[in-house]
Amino acid sequence: MATNKELLSKGVKYLAGALPLLFIGPSFIHNAFMNQQNVWHYLVLGFGIAFCITAVILAFKGLQFMMKALFND
Repeated sequence: MATNKELLSKGVKYLAGALPLLFIGPSFIHNAFMNQQNVWHYLVLGFGIAFCITAVILAFKGLQFMMKALFND
Protein backbone atom coordinates (compact mmCIF):
# COMPACT_ATOMS: atom_id res chain seq x y z
CA MET A 1 0.00 0.00 0.00
CA ALA A 2 2.03 2.89 -1.33
CA THR A 3 1.17 6.55 -0.94
CA ASN A 4 0.80 8.70 -4.05
CA LYS A 5 3.12 11.54 -3.10
CA GLU A 6 2.00 13.82 -5.95
CA LEU A 7 -1.65 13.70 -4.84
CA LEU A 8 -0.63 14.07 -1.22
CA SER A 9 1.40 17.20 -1.94
CA LYS A 10 -1.47 18.60 -4.00
CA GLY A 11 -3.82 18.07 -1.05
CA VAL A 12 -1.39 19.76 1.34
CA LYS A 13 -1.15 22.74 -1.03
CA TYR A 14 -4.93 23.07 -1.09
CA LEU A 15 -5.06 22.92 2.71
CA ALA A 16 -2.25 25.47 2.95
CA GLY A 17 -4.27 27.78 0.70
CA ALA A 18 -7.37 27.32 2.84
CA LEU A 19 -5.61 28.08 6.14
CA PRO A 20 -5.22 31.86 5.73
CA LEU A 21 -8.74 32.15 4.33
CA LEU A 22 -10.10 30.46 7.46
CA PHE A 23 -8.84 33.45 9.45
CA ILE A 24 -9.32 36.26 6.91
CA GLY A 25 -12.98 35.45 6.12
CA PRO A 26 -14.35 35.71 9.67
CA SER A 27 -12.22 38.81 10.26
CA PHE A 28 -13.83 40.51 7.27
CA ILE A 29 -17.30 39.47 8.43
CA HIS A 30 -16.63 40.79 11.95
CA ASN A 31 -15.27 44.04 10.52
CA ALA A 32 -18.35 44.43 8.31
CA PHE A 33 -20.73 44.04 11.27
CA MET A 34 -18.69 46.42 13.42
CA ASN A 35 -18.84 49.15 10.73
CA GLN A 36 -22.47 48.97 9.62
CA GLN A 37 -22.72 52.75 9.32
CA ASN A 38 -20.09 52.66 6.56
CA VAL A 39 -21.07 52.72 2.88
CA TRP A 40 -18.81 49.72 2.12
CA HIS A 41 -20.52 47.45 4.68
CA TYR A 42 -22.17 45.11 2.17
CA LEU A 43 -19.09 44.89 -0.05
CA VAL A 44 -16.84 43.90 2.86
CA LEU A 45 -19.47 41.43 4.09
CA GLY A 46 -19.66 39.89 0.61
CA PHE A 47 -15.89 39.49 0.48
CA GLY A 48 -15.88 37.88 3.92
CA ILE A 49 -18.58 35.39 2.96
CA ALA A 50 -16.77 34.63 -0.31
CA PHE A 51 -13.51 34.02 1.57
CA CYS A 52 -15.26 31.66 4.00
CA ILE A 53 -16.92 29.70 1.20
CA THR A 54 -13.62 29.48 -0.69
CA ALA A 55 -11.85 28.25 2.45
CA VAL A 56 -14.39 25.48 2.95
CA ILE A 57 -14.17 24.42 -0.70
CA LEU A 58 -10.36 24.39 -0.66
CA ALA A 59 -10.27 22.43 2.59
CA PHE A 60 -12.74 19.88 1.21
CA LYS A 61 -10.78 19.46 -2.03
CA GLY A 62 -7.51 19.20 -0.09
CA LEU A 63 -8.86 16.48 2.18
CA GLN A 64 -10.36 14.72 -0.83
CA PHE A 65 -6.97 14.65 -2.58
CA MET A 66 -5.27 13.43 0.57
CA MET A 67 -7.77 10.61 1.03
CA LYS A 68 -7.27 9.59 -2.61
CA ALA A 69 -3.51 9.60 -2.10
CA LEU A 70 -3.65 7.49 1.05
CA PHE A 71 -6.43 5.01 0.29
CA ASN A 72 -6.41 4.58 -3.48
CA ASP A 73 -5.77 1.04 -4.78
